[in-house]
Amino acid sequence: MAIPTEPIGSVPRSPELLKAMTEHAAGRLSDEQLGLAQQHALRETIAGMEETGSPVITDGEQTKPSFATYPLTGLSNLAPDGVVIPFADGHTRQLPKLTSGPFEYGVHASSFLWAAQPYAHRPLKQAVISASALSLLYPAEGVAEYPRERFLGDLVNEAERDIRECLDAGAACVQIDFTEARLSLKLDPSAGLLKSFVGLNNQVLDRFTATERSRIGVHTCPGGDRDSTHSADVDYSALLPLLFELNAGRFYVQLASEPDRRKALGTLGKLGKPGQIVFVGVTDPINPAVERPDQVRDRVMEAAEYIPIASLGTTDDCGFSPFADDTSTSRQIAFAKIRNRVEGTMLAALELKA
Repeated sequence: MAIPTEPIGSVPRSPELLKAMTEHAAGRLSDEQLGLAQQHALRETIAGMEETGSPVITDGEQTKPSFATYPLTGLSNLAPDGVVIPFADGHTRQLPKLTSGPFEYGVHASSFLWAAQPYAHRPLKQAVISASALSLLYPAEGVAEYPRERFLGDLVNEAERDIRECLDAGAACVQIDFTEARLSLKLDPSAGLLKSFVGLNNQVLDRFTATERSRIGVHTCPGGDRDSTHSADVDYSALLPLLFELNAGRFYVQLASEPDRRKALGTLGKLGKPGQIVFVGVTDPINPAVERPDQVRDRVMEAAEYIPIASLGTTDDCGFSPFADDTSTSRQIAFAKIRNRVEGTMLAALELKA
């Protein structure tokens, strides 16, 4: 396929896995039994992803607690009352906060890649959480004998390791989830917070060579949890120029659900640098209506009016189930949307003679 197309990451966990997770949390299922349920869900999900025809696949994040908190698994130096993220429908998600140093990941993303590789017959991409998202763990009041500067140094080291291990393990590409970018403009319209996030993430990216960065991408969206968002009301034009200051080779940009796609595309068309690929969202995971292949084709054709074909790719706006307990979308709908994204992208490539 001349126009590359990739998923963002998560698909809804299987009903059997969700039941096993509930039983395990209640103490009615052993670690070994949960592991077997996870293995089955992983194998089934990868097979389903491959059946969509997707040239690049993920593990569907079946065994992650969430796209954001997987590094915190098993850590004991956290308290539950951290930053609260409100969504438009009224529900919230809350991060924990750090209580002592040093900060180290409890789990690295390469472990998910290694678990998926035995079942995969196509290139695997791996999503990782951004350093900027995890910087929110550090409380405003500080941490005794662990200054923020030292925390950020440890965080950058861990974020680099998270990406590097995935590249070394053979990931086709690594996607940094940066969904807090648009939210930061809601919290701080002056863009000071966003600029600090970009600077922190660039500290990580600058540790990689240009060749390595061509396999590293950044994903932005206004959140997509339980069919709601946290920052869709923030104007994209304030975000995109700063987003493209990141020294990444790939950008995965939510667009299908954007009210004024052409405005956003006009901005995107001016920002991309030679060698970068802009993956535009052509399916909306929080909309239950399954996009037809011809609708996807038309969105790709629209994007090609602004972005050179050699720099254009397609994706989903965001993951279909970024948190394990999000059951708002069925697996059947998720796979149908992915299948039609692939087919619609192929139709556009034929028309564009790409």
